[in-house]
Amino acid sequence: MPVMFCRLRTHQWCFILFNVILFHALLFGADFVEEYFLHALPYVDIKVLEIKDKARKLNMDPVRSNLSKYYILSPSEVCKGKNIFLLSLIFSSSGNGTRRDLIRRTWGNVTSVGGHPILTLFALGMPVLVTTQQEIDKESHRNNDIIEGLFLDSAENETLKIITMTQWAVTFCPNALFILKVDEEMFVNLPSLVDYLLNLKEHLEDVYVGRVIHQDSPNRDPNSQEFVPLSEYPEKYYPDYCSGEAFIMSQEVARMIYVVFKEVTMMVPADVFVGICAKSIGLIPIHSSRFSGKRHIRYNRCCYKFIFTSSETTDAEMPLAWKEINNGKECTLFETYYGLISCKLLTYLDSFKRFHMGTIKNNAMYFGD
Repeated sequence: MPVMFCRLRTHQWCFILFNVILFHALLFGADFVEEYFLHALPYVDIKVLEIKDKARKLNMDPVRSNLSKYYILSPSEVCKGKNIFLLSLIFSSSGNGTRRDLIRRTWGNVTSVGGHPILTLFALGMPVLVTTQQEIDKESHRNNDIIEGLFLDSAENETLKIITMTQWAVTFCPNALFILKVDEEMFVNLPSLVDYLLNLKEHLEDVYVGRVIHQDSPNRDPNSQEFVPLSEYPEKYYPDYCSGEAFIMSQEVARMIYVVFKEVTMMVPADVFVGICAKSIGLIPIHSSRFSGKRHIRYNRCCYKFIFTSSETTDAEMPLAWKEINNGKECTLFETYYGLISCKLLTYLDSFKRFHMGTIKNNAMYFGD
């Protein structure tokens, strides 16, 4: 067998090389194309300049002086006198204290990366049950890391949650350079994320970065909970926006988005709402394929040391992943390369299985009818 391998002719070597290149192009090509075409190129016109001026002059004293109008719980002093590099706002379900405790013990326990301060807080709405509120009060007293808005914690109020938490960030943490909005089911590699932010070279004040969704269409089905009528959003496609599971915006962008909130319809999904606000301030989101979006990335230590997020991380997976990527053992270039190929292929296979099972289920329902 080794002899035959050495006797391969030139055209056979070319064929093998072509297939290797094709394999890598199919595996990684889409990510590179997205990175190139979905790059932030902010434009400036008179309206944008006016919004920027309003954002710089924002007076948040009315919010500070009337806190109970907007928030039930607010650790208003946690940012005072501190220069925060990254403020992580973890959007959590009101009754999910177990998950919050797990995050506090793992990636949410990071307070600094390379000397750059990180602050992690949990963003909640009001629970339905009084007993749940009592548990949240105790949890807040223990940890002083919960922001609870004066609205019911529900899927329908997700946009209101983003507005309320952005308002809190620009009011009580105006010295945070970047703000991470992330859902509680996500695993986040903060060291890798901070390193990425430190290496951004251009338009640092215009950062809105995540996994960018391109040419997404509004749901026009009147029987759907996500129905968006033409009267609320008449365009065929939404503007490019960052998938809501995790994205980052700079303090300046948060302030500008806060200025234009009232001009944008709330009848669209929450992440789309942020994207429409971003478009109105002349901002195009930066795409990074290292954000997973809705996908759960199959675990591989060196893959997880490279990516920023993974969705649907179980309570059992999270401490293991966090422990292994922080054990001090670095990955070689080959290990990182192998890890990325491994987790990417397995993630694609998982997506295919879910699609296949969904098709079977839909067909079964169809024949059952």
